[in-house]
Amino acid sequence: MATSGSRPAADLTGKGQAAMLEATAVAVQFAGDMVEVRELGRGNINCTYLVATTGTPFVLQRINPAVFADPRAVVRNFSLVTECLAEKSGQAGGPFRFPTLIKTRAGHDWWTDASGGVWRAQTWIDGRAVSRLARPSQAAAIGRCLGWFHRFTDDLRSDGLEIALPGFHVLPGYLAEYDRVVAGRDDRPAALERRCMMEVEIMRPQAALLQEACADGRLSARIVHGDPKVENFLFDDHGEVVSLIDLDTVGSGLLHHDLGDCLRSCCNRGGEGGAAAAVGFDVGTCRAWFEGYSAEMGGLLGRHDRDLAGPAITLITFELGLRFFTDHLRGDTYFRVRRRGENLERAVTQFALMHSIVSQEETIRRIFAGR
Repeated sequence: MATSGSRPAADLTGKGQAAMLEATAVAVQFAGDMVEVRELGRGNINCTYLVATTGTPFVLQRINPAVFADPRAVVRNFSLVTECLAEKSGQAGGPFRFPTLIKTRAGHDWWTDASGGVWRAQTWIDGRAVSRLARPSQAAAIGRCLGWFHRFTDDLRSDGLEIALPGFHVLPGYLAEYDRVVAGRDDRPAALERRCMMEVEIMRPQAALLQEACADGRLSARIVHGDPKVENFLFDDHGEVVSLIDLDTVGSGLLHHDLGDCLRSCCNRGGEGGAAAAVGFDVGTCRAWFEGYSAEMGGLLGRHDRDLAGPAITLITFELGLRFFTDHLRGDTYFRVRRRGENLERAVTQFALMHSIVSQEETIRRIFAGR
């Protein structure tokens, strides 16, 4: 998915070079003064490029059809939410900026290539993305930005948004898919795979907790970002957050999926992509994050919201590990990988982080209770 402030990736050869040539050809559909196209970041899902022009650069992205069955719905949701944020930010003088849609030269919201691929362009936001936080003040800044996003979209009607990813963050559904994949394998799992299978069985009884809380009225659906990991927040040179990017998964959902995913990412001492031995959930960073978040959003968090925050961090971390592991068993068909075994390593890392969170859930509960 998009990473507007990431450093461009290294030059590519072979298959990557062919993709770059295709992106260059598509970029012309959005700008007649295109100068250069470079790959931007290493997102797990979409192919993203930075397009330099004689004027302002922009971000070009091919939406992955293997993940998003209707890429046009992703573009329509993006347009609706960013227009809402732009209007409210202008009225309130908000401190954060969000990308906006750039139409093709013919006035369309997307470009469809010869193979049916859907491409979307958006404004470039100058900022720096990081994979690991260096100090608690950065976590507080991220908390403020996500709280601002939740507050400013709180009254946006979810029935105007389409479902871009059916079943997204429905943990029992991911477990069912895992079971289907495991049942379809006839080879003996390796030692590390068996270790991950044990982790799945340990967590299986808790998998439906958030869905049950929604069903019995303790939680309710709201507008969520869907993927507020640390790399999707852009910082300026002073350490302040200027933007929350990658709005491909925005839609109706539970705030706890956003809270859990953001804290899972921000508070991991090993950083996103770090090795399992380096991970650990830092409660001091969690406290700083919550202070920033509650400054913007605190009044909209009810008792049940706060009570379930700690378990939500555990469950979203388990969910991500489960999805990485399932994709590894399936043959790496969902998440982009550089080599075989990368998704397995990602799963092991998330499971290690999950155990660190579980061991500190009581402290996390007190933080969300304001103690």
